[in-house]
Amino acid sequence: MAKKAARKSAKPSARERARAASLLEALREHYPDAHCELNYSSPHELLVATILSAQTTDVAVNKVTPALFKRYPTPGEFAASTPEEIEKFIRSIGLFRNKARAVHSAMATIESEFGGEVPSTMEELLTLRGVARKTANVVLGNAFGINEGVVVDTHVQRLARRFGLIDEGASVAAIERRLMDLFPRESWCGLSHMLIFHGRRACKARMGSCADHPICREFGVGCELRVSAQKVRGGGARPRSS
Repeated sequence: MAKKAARKSAKPSARERARAASLLEALREHYPDAHCELNYSSPHELLVATILSAQTTDVAVNKVTPALFKRYPTPGEFAASTPEEIEKFIRSIGLFRNKARAVHSAMATIESEFGGEVPSTMEELLTLRGVARKTANVVLGNAFGINEGVVVDTHVQRLARRFGLIDEGASVAAIERRLMDLFPRESWCGLSHMLIFHGRRACKARMGSCADHPICREFGVGCELRVSAQKVRGGGARPRSS
């Protein structure tokens, strides 16, 4: 009977950390300008945009936020409105009714509990409606420069698996913990941006162009597109260190 694959240890080995460091260096080389692609000019605008981005593309969110932010320039003005009024500005994005309620509630809490200022701690951000760790990490990392955790979206999940950084089937929480263990704290915000850039531009979920990308060639041990391309060429999979 074949042995089950060993699960990732609680703490990465020196070899795993060295491989992660090499991956981080490669990402920085290829995506030196990686950044948050949501448009915003203040912490509350980033918070609203991130709430709206759930199950919706950044492109779609960026289309609705200019008019929304012009109508509601402060948390107080969001709070003084109603979910129904906010809905009118975001009807083109998915789940707009739920998101309008979440935005209104979050802004009302910021106005009443935090003096109209977006809080800058994970604990406080998680008290806001529509905010889980992913959203809080986006706000903390980009609006305040605080590396509290790693943003784990669908791109980061996919690439963490394809690069062999996590166990198959790992939960979002487990993925975040693993990435936090593998990479230095000061890199966490930038790491998520670089992985998202690579996921959007090269190592896509479908019909990607990563088979010949240097990062996927070097680190893509679980990249189906890369493996498929090698089979077509008859080259087989090149062994990788883990």
